[in-house]
Amino acid sequence: MQLTNRSKVVSNKEQNFMERLYLPAVAKGMLITASHLFKKTPTTKYPEQTRPMAPVYRGQHVLKRDENGAERCTACGLCAVACPAEAITMESAERKKGEEHLYREEKYAKTYEINMLRCIFCGLCEEACPKEAIFLTDRIVDAEYEREDFVYGKDKLVEKTDKRIDVSKRQTLEVAEFKKIAGTKHNTLWDGKKQLKDKH
Repeated sequence: MQLTNRSKVVSNKEQNFMERLYLPAVAKGMLITASHLFKKTPTTKYPEQTRPMAPVYRGQHVLKRDENGAERCTACGLCAVACPAEAITMESAERKKGEEHLYREEKYAKTYEINMLRCIFCGLCEEACPKEAIFLTDRIVDAEYEREDFVYGKDKLVEKTDKRIDVSKRQTLEVAEFKKIAGTKHNTLWDGKKQLKDKH
């Protein structure tokens, strides 16, 4: 009893001389290969060419600096707690006298690492951060040859002072409006929708 009509009866007839040379099969394979030479290739030649990405694309992380160039991260650990893949680890330290221009708060992240092989790019870390210190950008994570090279430290995560990264697309309307209100601090408890309603 046949369940499908895809089964074929195998022929056991003896092959002739030409069939034993497999020349017809080789010629058929070469024709198939040659036909692909004239078709449009679907491969994107990255990084010379880039594919269009969605506005909400979540790529490589960045640790932001404030307007004065100081690191925003205070090593509170909320991003690590929120991470479902447990990809974030950090070690905190106390800011020393004379380092006010390097770190915004008295406590800062001495080490900050993200395992890109574990990360699922869900964006929960940036939602949990109370200091707007971590964001997911539209940058693509580089390919590496060794597993340990996928553990990104502060040398790869902290943005350069002379090369700022725009993350305005990742900020919500409430955060954007919050920044326009004079006399408020970022870590103040704030009901954005309520204040926007009262403001208008």
